[in-house]
Amino acid sequence: MSQEKHPGDDSTRQREDTPYYTNATGGWGSLKGVGRILADQRPTMGAFRTLMRQNKPGGHMCTSCAWTKPKHPHPFEFCENGAKATVWDLTRSRCGPDFFAEHSVTELRELSDHELEKAGRLTHPMRYDAATDRYVETTWDEAFQDIGARLRTLDPKTTVFYTSGRASLEASYLFALFARLYGHNNLPDSSNMCHETTSVALKKFIGVSVGTCVLDDFDHCDMIIFMGQNTGSNSPRFLHTLKSARDRGCKIVTFNPIRERGLVKFVSPQNPVQMTVTPATTISDLYLQVKPGGDVAALVGVCKRVIEQDERSGGTVIDHDFIGSHTTGFQDFMARMKQTPWDRIEQTSGLRREDLETVGDMYCKAEKTIGIYGMGLTQHVKGWLNLGMYISLLLLRGNIGRQGAGISPVRGHSNVQGQRTVGITEKPKLVPNNKLRELFGFEPPMEEGRNTTALVEGLLDGSVKGLISLGGNLARSIPDRERAEPCWGKLDLNVQVATKLNRSHLFPGRHSWLLPCLVRAEEDRQTTGPQAVSMEDSLSMVHGSLGKRKPASPQLKSEIAIIAGIAKATLPPKPQVKWDEWTGDYALIRDLIEATYPDKFKDFNDRLYTPGGFHRGNKARERIWQTDSGKAEFTAPDTLSALGNEAPGDQMTLVTLRSNDQFNTTVYGFADRLRGLNGRDILLINPEEMARLDLTEGQVVTLECAIEDGHERVVRGLRILGYDLPDGCVAAYYPEVNPLVPVHYRDELSHTPAYKGVPVRIRAEGGAVEMRAAE
Repeated sequence: MSQEKHPGDDSTRQREDTPYYTNATGGWGSLKGVGRILADQRPTMGAFRTLMRQNKPGGHMCTSCAWTKPKHPHPFEFCENGAKATVWDLTRSRCGPDFFAEHSVTELRELSDHELEKAGRLTHPMRYDAATDRYVETTWDEAFQDIGARLRTLDPKTTVFYTSGRASLEASYLFALFARLYGHNNLPDSSNMCHETTSVALKKFIGVSVGTCVLDDFDHCDMIIFMGQNTGSNSPRFLHTLKSARDRGCKIVTFNPIRERGLVKFVSPQNPVQMTVTPATTISDLYLQVKPGGDVAALVGVCKRVIEQDERSGGTVIDHDFIGSHTTGFQDFMARMKQTPWDRIEQTSGLRREDLETVGDMYCKAEKTIGIYGMGLTQHVKGWLNLGMYISLLLLRGNIGRQGAGISPVRGHSNVQGQRTVGITEKPKLVPNNKLRELFGFEPPMEEGRNTTALVEGLLDGSVKGLISLGGNLARSIPDRERAEPCWGKLDLNVQVATKLNRSHLFPGRHSWLLPCLVRAEEDRQTTGPQAVSMEDSLSMVHGSLGKRKPASPQLKSEIAIIAGIAKATLPPKPQVKWDEWTGDYALIRDLIEATYPDKFKDFNDRLYTPGGFHRGNKARERIWQTDSGKAEFTAPDTLSALGNEAPGDQMTLVTLRSNDQFNTTVYGFADRLRGLNGRDILLINPEEMARLDLTEGQVVTLECAIEDGHERVVRGLRILGYDLPDGCVAAYYPEVNPLVPVHYRDELSHTPAYKGVPVRIRAEGGAVEMRAAE
């Protein structure tokens, strides 16, 4: 068994016989991390001015995470990864026609993800030439006309328009409109691979597809529960909010298979006194290393304790009035909780009854509780059930729909939530099609389109013929990546809109283009002058963003101009569809968004620069439940595990990780400072499991998917490293181990790939390799 921790112990202590980061998150370590990227990328002096405007009203909104922007920002309202993202965008390095003349696409495939992006900013529109296996320079007019001509030869239903989480609300709205005018709803986006489970499950249980909290709630909560979210690496500015909550006495409990340093200790880099004199802030009061897939069981255990305490108190713990007025399914839920034995809860969660009862007691004493979660809950076969149980716990004490309480997913990319708000969806029932008919005089397609996993399936079976990718690194981020790689070349059309070179650009189809666009920090000047764009953060706040930096190349176009250019070349003219006018003045696009979604975007242009953003509304926050039943719904779980199957003794459960020197598929460096690790070709496992499986430190192994469906899925050359993990669990880096995830291994309702719970086997390869800790 792995090292036990008891309720009387300090559950946040690190296991000293395995690597870990000895310092607090933030502080000097973050400053050094930013300094290293500054030295590496040599950005223009304007990058420093951009950072000083970042995430402030009227300034530039970070292209990294989707954490909210406060009404009263810090002097330095950016985190380590936010600064890295901006500096990465504003590098002096350029990747232009000369670079592509020197390197064939086949040669470029030998480079790492990090090396590809270090080549610098793309500067010119490029067309793939199969005869030379190189990208060659083209003009924008030629690109638009050729792409449009190719789209006109394809059946619209065989094409897919993909969107990364960076695209603005304005670009996303036009991209979705273009797709529907063209004739399809094939509009997958990056949320399909991370938080689509949120969109589907929260809609099912409380009637909204997003979280219910705003930033002010964190000033009034008494308890915060964290489940499956690594704030220290993925949304570090959130740590300031958590520090403020801890300073006023709020209790924080964390459930996560890995003890992440950001939820253990934090030093504010905004606070010189704390950085030099006062001690670090302890973030979590209790840190419980739940087994992958064991969150349902852990939540059942906490709920059982709450029910027990309610019965002991004579019914004063559970909010029975709220439940009677606002919920359904309570009796079935109660019966299931009482019937579930503690031994099964402990076995599935990997946690002690005493620990779960401690959490239950803390929850009973807290007047207002916020539930935080990330992809550790959503990326499972039964991720929807994780969220159903989480909602049930909050409903027990009326912790949804009042100040200081609620459910709050922490999203990844900066506008991944907002894109869905303005029409990036494959589901026509989620789109106000009557408004589109009225505004644009056409009949929108009503056939459900493809999400990301359906796109992968279409690549594999050949039913997808064309792709336009608005940003992202789709070929690298999808499940079943290696099976799909040969299929990209069979596409008739492959258009990639991008800022830097990545691996998705190295699998061209029969007709392929690489189109460079502005980054959000750069000035976007159109016929009516400089243009602002907007995005929606994790807390449903909408912010305007105005870039000021000189573009990396005079050849660059905005995403909006590129969308409009392709659409004009593809579609017949229509009086109501004014691509040129919209490109010249983005305020006109915001007027269209307001006209299409009047309840969410009233007075959009007037409120664009509202300090802290403007809230687009949330019915569950008002205790209006837009569910099938008209009420918030309790869940009676039929299983205690979110995994697709329980792993027998020869199997382990793989959890995929992102390092603190990474954002999604962008890898800034090869150290994972906040975990005390170095290198990305590693497989983490606790020392007891290492001994049980007769493995040794530094041994090179192959990891293979244990799902048997006729396809071999392996990743070779991983080095074994002892680490503080639960029994039965291994961890490795995303996207390197994506080939192990079958496209069909996904959440049952949302089809989000189950990256956090893949059954695998370890096969020895050869000798040991010396391991080196992170600096």
